[in-house]
Amino acid sequence: MKELIDRLTSEVGLTEEQAIKAVTMMKDFAKEKFPLLSGAIEKVFTKYSYKKDEDDFLA
Repeated sequence: MKELIDRLTSEVGLTEEQAIKAVTMMKDFAKEKFPLLSGAIEKVFTKYSYKKDEDDFLA
């Protein structure tokens, strides 16, 4: 997710905190709209999560 967060900060002008919240919202939205794929969505976001520290809420 680091690449996505970096693009949101550089191209859209979001702060890192805003970008992380936006990615989290997109993950939750995708899981809500595609409940049958929620497990796969969670795995993708977990596999490519942006780990800023141990308390990272994307993992």
